[in-house]
Amino acid sequence: MVMITPEKLKVGDEIRVIAPSRGLKILSQETIDTSLSRLTELGFKVTFGRNVNNFDEFMSSTISDRVSDLHEAFSDKNVKAILTVIGGFNSNQILDYIDYELIKNNPKIICGYSDITTLLTAFNTKSNLVTYYGPHFSSFGMKKGFDYSLEYFKKMLIENTEFELNSSSDWSDDLWFLDQENREFIPNEGMYCINEGTAKGSTTGGNISTFSLLSGTQYFPSLDDKIIILEAHGEVKEHHFDRLLQQLIQQDNFSKAKGLVIGMFQKECKINRDKLLKIIKNKRELDNIPVIANANFGHTTPIATLPLGGKIEIISSTTNCKIKIKV
Repeated sequence: MVMITPEKLKVGDEIRVIAPSRGLKILSQETIDTSLSRLTELGFKVTFGRNVNNFDEFMSSTISDRVSDLHEAFSDKNVKAILTVIGGFNSNQILDYIDYELIKNNPKIICGYSDITTLLTAFNTKSNLVTYYGPHFSSFGMKKGFDYSLEYFKKMLIENTEFELNSSSDWSDDLWFLDQENREFIPNEGMYCINEGTAKGSTTGGNISTFSLLSGTQYFPSLDDKIIILEAHGEVKEHHFDRLLQQLIQQDNFSKAKGLVIGMFQKECKINRDKLLKIIKNKRELDNIPVIANANFGHTTPIATLPLGGKIEIISSTTNCKIKIKV
């Protein structure tokens, strides 16, 4: 499969914000204003889907509203990138209603994470489009501790040089949107090796719970020659992560996967280094592929922007872990 890589962003480009999961009303005005200010300072014009403010008892809008905003964003020639408002629980509802030929014929950047995993993966599978696992629109509303996220957003979506994913100096797992001034930042031990080795391939994955929703559907990707990236939100404890990973391993073509990269866990997950090591080492199917853990992506902050369907190289050793991103 030949993947389509969308054009990079440049000053003056329009970014459309849509809500395929939860709507804009879930954000505070402070978060919205800060996000708008930061994106405008980068030189972008920000517009919103016409239905982003629609909000029902599920904190979302109708399937037709969400699909309409998505189709309009891809159809509009002035729009060069799409950011999702935030994650949620129901973006997989709209998969059967999307015009994937429209997406394929109008390739552009789409970026988000968590529940947006379903959309990003479906566009990989059905439209051959490289998508991006990275900040939501809401993420840009973070006043402190956002420098790393912004740096890698630029590296991935604006700049044109290959880069290496380094670990942030510190990280946070606080509810930053409730109190922007009083934040807890924790020194970062950095990425570490669980299984040694090197691998090159294209990426797939995202949030492990959301990715698993696609199992057995037409949207689940081939795992041939893939480097799988996985992260988990706080509700996923060690036994949940263990069985979700086992489900993935039991997919027909998992044996052809090239490597595994695991993002940082939230404190609520209660998955420390020793527990993760035991989970991975108990799975013989992982013995012959490199496994790197504690990379900066997922539900902790800050986060890097990573390509799904794009090319990366991983080098995992007990002395050094490297993730090289091809753009």
